Amino acid sequence: MGILNTIFRGLTWWEGQTLNTQLFTWRRGNKVGEDDQGNIYYRNADDSRRWVIYNGDMEASRVSPDWHGWLHRTWDETPTDKPLVKKDWEKPHLENLTGTPLAYAPAGSIRRRDPADRSDYEAWTPE
Repeated sequence: MGILNTIFRGLTWWEGQTLNTQLFTWRRGNKVGEDDQGNIYYRNADDSRRWVIYNGDMEASRVSPDWHGWLHRTWDETPTDKPLVKKDWEKPHLENLTGTPLAYAPAGSIRRRDPADRSDYEAWTPE
């Protein structure tokens, strides 16, 4: 059943790498590193292509700024070879939480677990 799951999972892009990406990575990919979330980064032999295989949800905001710079050729060294210098005021990387239960909900939002009692709102009713 494992090979069938791999084949049919490869038909949908949202459940991990497709079958073609898996074959291309297997044939031509050279692993260059892995980030703290388990995403694995590859390049081909002549370094004309760079890509990431996500560990879990395929969400581009899960790529840290260090690896994003390497993927988009801002710098040639991988973050494992030459880590970026972190400033003391920098916050840790956080993926985009929009559309998830952890997304920001302001006070008074109906998405909050403890919605505020809205005394400044009065529902309109037709007369």
